[in-house]
Amino acid sequence: MTDPVFFVPSRRYTVGEVAGLTGAMLVDPKHSDIAISTIAAASSGGDGALVFVDGKRNAAPLKSLHAAAVLCTSDVADLVPDGIAILVSPRPQQAFARIGRLIYPDAERPVGVSGEAGISPFAHIDPTAHVEPGAVIEAGVVIGPNAAVGSGTVVSAHAVIGRSTQIGRYCYVGPHSSIQYALIGNGVIIHAGARIGQDGFGFAGGARGPERIPQIGRVIIQDNVEIGANSTVDRGAMSDTVIGENSKIDNLVQIAHNVRIGRNCVIAGLTGISGSVVVGDNVMMGGGVGLADHLTIGSGAQLAARSGLMHDVPAGEVWAGFPAKPMKLAMREFALIRKMAMGKPKGGGSSD
Repeated sequence: MTDPVFFVPSRRYTVGEVAGLTGAMLVDPKHSDIAISTIAAASSGGDGALVFVDGKRNAAPLKSLHAAAVLCTSDVADLVPDGIAILVSPRPQQAFARIGRLIYPDAERPVGVSGEAGISPFAHIDPTAHVEPGAVIEAGVVIGPNAAVGSGTVVSAHAVIGRSTQIGRYCYVGPHSSIQYALIGNGVIIHAGARIGQDGFGFAGGARGPERIPQIGRVIIQDNVEIGANSTVDRGAMSDTVIGENSKIDNLVQIAHNVRIGRNCVIAGLTGISGSVVVGDNVMMGGGVGLADHLTIGSGAQLAARSGLMHDVPAGEVWAGFPAKPMKLAMREFALIRKMAMGKPKGGGSSD
């Protein structure tokens, strides 16, 4: 549930306003003046709440729904209890998200820890660094020589920005994160504890054991990328590690040296991407995916949670399993193994 201590609604919206802002169809115009004061899950709802239901497989909460209005697909509109405003949309979750951002603008993007403006007197900024007017630098931040931070960017408490690192405008750098050897675009969000630009895991075998290979590349993060808490992005060895525009990376993700990730990718938590992997645009990876080094994942591919990738994935294909394979083949194998495991032993004799 929402807590007014942390998130305060900007204002109330009427159901008619919600319809106009989202393009949803209001089934009963008499409901247009119903007030929306918060958002909630359909399973909880509440007075003044806007909820959403996407399709019949998610329709169970409608039986006991208590809410002011519901954004839903047309196939479940008839299941909504009387007295609740019905807003029909082909993409109710996206419409719900848009209204949620308007009601709770402070929850749309992270904010600083202290709430202070400008540059804290308790930050350490090298004299050769450049911080544009309008940036917020909180207490305990360290900014190294020749680094730059753009206007509108918030660098939260105890973050470290290494020498010559460039951070664009309207970014957010979370507390206790570190960024080095990196060029960061505009509108980038880097959550607490993330580590950007540390050494890649590069070693050569030698007579005395592993010997370090110098990692002299950079990390390039394009505009509007989001990197989750405690995720790591290694700098390149000889070339760069690149994360493409508008890609979203969850918490606890490891991205190794020389990886190149395309635009609009979504990578869920605990995923590990080995060195020199190339990921196309619009790729989706479920939680816990693991990729061997030097693979190519084609644009539009989808990798199911816990998949272990040992081979390239063609564009647009869906793969699953360990080792991963096309989804249909993986499902047939799972079904066959299950059938074998549940079958009776041949011969029907006792094992005693």
